[in-house]
Amino acid sequence: VQLQASGGGLVQAGESLRLSCAVSGDISSINVMGWYRQAPGKQRAFVATVTSGGNTNYADSVKGRFTASRDNSKIAMYLQMNNLKSEDTAVYYCCAWRGQYVYWGQGTLVTVSS
Repeated sequence: VQLQASGGGLVQAGESLRLSCAVSGDISSINVMGWYRQAPGKQRAFVATVTSGGNTNYADSVKGRFTASRDNSKIAMYLQMNNLKSEDTAVYYCCAWRGQYVYWGQGTLVTVSS
């Protein structure tokens, strides 16, 4: 399984950004996909997950501002980020679970200037 995240960039606080994650390879038995982020000097942290059925789960810090979604026909996942804050600055990674194994994509950098 290969994952490719894209859509990062430099935005002002309060603006929006949409990240995409394209998935290829053997996607059988993959139900849950997610987003994590790693801010400078910090450990990678959970952002959101979305199941193939569209059920979502969010970190408290992004609830109400971020929306994770999937397009199962395109085998893609998205993260709509609204009202961005400086503390959202991080490298964002998409991932997918097959059982206990996690596949990671390369990150995309999001920088929010205040």
